[in-house]
Amino acid sequence: MHPDAWLVVIDPQRIFADPSSEWGSPMFASIVDPVRRLATAAAERTVVTRWVPARDPQGSWAAYLKAWPFADVPSDDPLLDLVPEMADLSDEVVSVPTFGKWGPDLEAVTGPTPHLVLVGVSTDCCVVSTALAAADAGATITVVTDACAGSTPENHRAAMAVMSLYPPQITLATTAEVLG
Repeated sequence: MHPDAWLVVIDPQRIFADPSSEWGSPMFASIVDPVRRLATAAAERTVVTRWVPARDPQGSWAAYLKAWPFADVPSDDPLLDLVPEMADLSDEVVSVPTFGKWGPDLEAVTGPTPHLVLVGVSTDCCVVSTALAAADAGATITVVTDACAGSTPENHRAAMAVMSLYPPQITLATTAEVLG
């Protein structure tokens, strides 16, 4: 892993990991080991994010949470907890009420134009939203294909196909390539 890169572990939360959750990814269990290996390599340059619902959702977020009422819970609800197997990856946790995690809170940790190595869930929502926004802001992005979990395998592949259209700002790599 490049020594100046930041590993961003996107939303390793129960709401996305639990197979019984309406938002549970069937791919989540397969990314635990690659994410942990990357976090070991990144060490203190690892940051974890959490999706939390807005306290007073506005605009399309109000309709979104109305469509998914199970997810409209307080930010300290156990549904939004980090999964135990990833809770120890970093002391740095950024919680925001948006799909894309790139913004002032994450930028305060990584700096304004970092190299970000993105992993986590869901490839077809929060990962792609983070990658595109960060690249647009000037960050260099590596998305680790086997350390991201989509809402379905098909949606994962579709999101990877979209992100592959953005080189050199966004590149795709495997865990072995990033660690090699």
